[in-house]
Amino acid sequence: MGKPTGFIDTPRELPPRREVAERLGDWREVYLEPSADKTRAQAGRCMDCGVPFCHQGCPLGNLIPDWNELVYRDRWQSAWRRLASTNNFPEFTGRLCPAPCEAACVLGINADPVTIEEMEKEIIEHAFHHGWVKPEPPRVRTGKKVAVVGSGPAGLAAAAQLNAGGHSVTVYEAADRIGGLLRYGIPDFKLEKWVIDRRLDIMRAEGVEFVTGAQVGVEPTWIDLRAGHDAVLVAVGARRPRDLVVPGRELHGVHFAMDFLTRQNKLGAGDAPHASELDARGKHVVILGGGDTGSDCLGTSLRQGARKVTQIELLPEPPPERPRGNPWPQWPLVFRTSSSQEEGGERSFGLMTKRLEGAGGRLTRLCAVSVEMVMGERGPRFEEIAGSEVAIDVDLLVLALGFVGPDSAKLVDQLGVELDPRGNLKTDAAYQTSVRRVFAAGDARRGQSLIVWAISEGREAARGIDSYLRAGGSPWLPTRGNDLHFGGR
Repeated sequence: MGKPTGFIDTPRELPPRREVAERLGDWREVYLEPSADKTRAQAGRCMDCGVPFCHQGCPLGNLIPDWNELVYRDRWQSAWRRLASTNNFPEFTGRLCPAPCEAACVLGINADPVTIEEMEKEIIEHAFHHGWVKPEPPRVRTGKKVAVVGSGPAGLAAAAQLNAGGHSVTVYEAADRIGGLLRYGIPDFKLEKWVIDRRLDIMRAEGVEFVTGAQVGVEPTWIDLRAGHDAVLVAVGARRPRDLVVPGRELHGVHFAMDFLTRQNKLGAGDAPHASELDARGKHVVILGGGDTGSDCLGTSLRQGARKVTQIELLPEPPPERPRGNPWPQWPLVFRTSSSQEEGGERSFGLMTKRLEGAGGRLTRLCAVSVEMVMGERGPRFEEIAGSEVAIDVDLLVLALGFVGPDSAKLVDQLGVELDPRGNLKTDAAYQTSVRRVFAAGDARRGQSLIVWAISEGREAARGIDSYLRAGGSPWLPTRGNDLHFGGR
């Protein structure tokens, strides 16, 4: 452990956020960098747990107590090596992960948990600053070629692992830049895009090839791609958005969250015109969805200069503390305020949209009713509260209602890949689909999920592919958090 009384002597402390007025004037990241001493003090709060439940909370199996102790003892390089052994991209998870590991932290039973997510970020940034993160190409190539379709966290993690195992990897991305949702689904104020580019430079130097603008399924077809590679990994995400089915949905001014966020990220990169219907400047903006994506749309709208922003959630407002039936180490269903929600806007809970109204074909008003959740014979359902109807002025309605699955039509048509009952790609335990040599990972396989799960899926799929390419022999790639070294290095 770190300091024996660290969790007693030192309270949980996250790095300060920049002042709201300052950060609303730019698109830079919200948090300031803490000092190394403060980071070490936070690392010293990690307890000598009999069973470190943070391992259970982390899909990657990160060896959290190990690198916390190493940071506390000022052994930063060793901490980075331990962290990098299980997580390919701590600079992403350290900024974006909701930290299920912290929800499972033993200290969280009756106190504030360790700042695990922030510790990841500080370790990897310390490593980059000191020049420890360098390209490590494999010593030997196997002669096997793997195509990875999709350059989000699952695809990039799989590509990094497979390349480390000596296979020749090409990543195919439909967009004009690499990164998937990291590039076009996450605002710059949460993840500045130089962070992605820095990691991509490392991967290119290690031998991973990237192809942008690749419309797999059209040119090349899935059949052609499979024929030209020893294995194909489908990591296209779950990009089909959940729609709003109400009268008036056809009115101009209703847009999906990913279209809204992508346009702003393209604008920030100099790849989109300033004039757009998706610009929130001077508009009444309503965001349907209270999750992280809705929060990202809120922060984006405020920075664009929206006149007013309202975020609406169908579910009731969560309690300030864990309710009964939601004990540790489960994910705590409590009220949270994101950095974007701290910056402004209004939040409404327990509202169901009934219809949209407009004039001249354009959206002008959203009509909703308050609902309460009641338990029925078939589970919870929503009941409308009589006399609770409201009308909200709106010029731009952003739908942040989640995703329903991958865009798999061409994959199914061309290769006959089977889907599971939820419409995701069906695989076996080795992540191989019903079509030999075609594998799947990430949201395309498990449905909409977390970045940390995507990285874990990419790593596990890479292990399955590696084993297959070695004719069922022992894979060289590490298991989940159990092996600190690549067998091929």
